[in-house]
Amino acid sequence: MDRIILHCDLNSFYASVELLEHPELRNTPTAVCGDPRLRHGVILAKNEPAKAAGVRTGESVWQALQSCPGLQLLPAHHEKYRSYSRLVNEVYQTYSDRVERFGIDESWLDVTGTLHLFGGDACALADRIRAQVRDSFGLTLSVGVSFNKTFAKLGSDYRKPDATTPIPRSAVPSLVWPLPVDQLLGVGPAAAGQLARCGVQTIGQLAHAPRQTLQLMLGRQGPQLQDLALGLDRSPVTPAGSTPPPKSVGNGLTFPRDLVGKEELRTGYTLLADQVAARLRRHGLKGATVQVAIRDPQFRTIQHQRRLPVPTFLSSELAQTAMDLTGERWNWRLPVRALTLTVSGLVPWEEAGEQLDLFHPGDTARRSRRERLEWTMDDIRARYGNASITPTSLLPRPSRE
Repeated sequence: MDRIILHCDLNSFYASVELLEHPELRNTPTAVCGDPRLRHGVILAKNEPAKAAGVRTGESVWQALQSCPGLQLLPAHHEKYRSYSRLVNEVYQTYSDRVERFGIDESWLDVTGTLHLFGGDACALADRIRAQVRDSFGLTLSVGVSFNKTFAKLGSDYRKPDATTPIPRSAVPSLVWPLPVDQLLGVGPAAAGQLARCGVQTIGQLAHAPRQTLQLMLGRQGPQLQDLALGLDRSPVTPAGSTPPPKSVGNGLTFPRDLVGKEELRTGYTLLADQVAARLRRHGLKGATVQVAIRDPQFRTIQHQRRLPVPTFLSSELAQTAMDLTGERWNWRLPVRALTLTVSGLVPWEEAGEQLDLFHPGDTARRSRRERLEWTMDDIRARYGNASITPTSLLPRPSRE
């Protein structure tokens, strides 16, 4: 028997929460953005009138004002969004004990075992949840109803705002397969570009592409994406309150001023690597792949990644790999507005075996000492605060702001 999965997506969440206190702006193009004075002037969310005017999430404030000169800007209040997210998820948990968050504004619900308690009609239950959230909090939902998580999310994306979209197994060829391939969960810009180069532009074309070709193009990810396109997603909805292990650990920073040159970028990466490595150790993980994203003052971004010979949680190795990746793709003389460092390919640290080097046995010993050192740094910070110990390269210099 097929499962019954709902994907609930709060519409224009940040903007909708802010408009609860500014109802006079409900029919006016309005967007939520970071503080331009701190160089965080990026559109975080927009309401439907702003969307109709061409405002896009992620673009800079000045770009949004060019396309919509009358755009009203509101500051972000993240604690408020977390509070509403928590309240809405408590509503979901009255209908199922299997509620898995997917970001602050999206959640999956597996109602297979509880649907009979609420009338037995999945779409009617989705409408009931939408009405309860609207009446209780003044927020609207789009809900997808399907037999797996991937297609349930496609359903919630299909019609917005405030709609219920069922995708039963019988509707997959007519409803899902004609959609652009980048609408499938897991197909990012890079994968979509590679698929397009061999003529795969829709989800249906992905479903019927030669499996060996997908393997050659995308490695292990190719057949996995084809399984999703075929409706073979069997991933469970995790119980409410449980936290699935992370698939990646990363951090990004927009700097108060542009960074220029190797020394300044190394300082930025050292700060990010120190934070990412500490989080890896806190989760008991090591990572095998390092990715950097570099954004210039014109908001152009390049990404580059590399698989490491040995999984690591060492900040020095992450920072050096980030510098190596940057040197392969970036002109050091160009200004950098923001950096992001992400580690994926995560494994429990005790399972991340390292092959001993017969010719350089000292390397393994040095690595072991470095790992013990960084564990000790974690202990010191836990006792005396994060500022109690820091890499030397992050200490202020007279010439550095």
